[in-house]
Amino acid sequence: MTTLFGTADLAIGMNESVSRVRLFDGPLDISWHHCATTSDFIADLFALRFQSSRNDYKEVRHSVGYLVNELMENAVKFRAPGEIMVEASMDAESFKVKISNVVDSETAAEFQSLLSEITVGDPAELLIQRLEANAADPEATGSGLGLLTLMSDYGARLAWIFSPADETDVVSLEIYASLPISQIYH
Repeated sequence: MTTLFGTADLAIGMNESVSRVRLFDGPLDISWHHCATTSDFIADLFALRFQSSRNDYKEVRHSVGYLVNELMENAVKFRAPGEIMVEASMDAESFKVKISNVVDSETAAEFQSLLSEITVGDPAELLIQRLEANAADPEATGSGLGLLTLMSDYGARLAWIFSPADETDVVSLEIYASLPISQIYH
């Protein structure tokens, strides 16, 4: 069964002009280093069109880099063995990214439970509630703070699609995000 969380229209598709980066699982394993390197590359690539204004370039590069890095870190942190595919595009209004990987069914269930909590209500209010809860319980993990920060502070719209994979006990996960570019540099 396929399950969607978040903004449904994001999951419809990316535009035709998509750049793809595929991280293969292998002897070096996919790690945090790959997240930072890949997100910096993608941020540089998509911020280039704003290079005529140093401030716009820096703002777009920072926002795109933060978004991609946050989503990639989650993909690396919670993935089952396998590759991670990053697809990105930009138009005049927004930067869009789709990150695909697989997770085991237990991780998928836990993540879906978290998403059912953080995708309802005002992201800014939920962020404050989660920050307070984490301050009260320093041992808490998986709070969704990064995702809530993206939604609250960066205006990112997010969607997650969980669907059956070819292998048993593995779930395909596609994460879609849209970041409003026109708000960043205007």
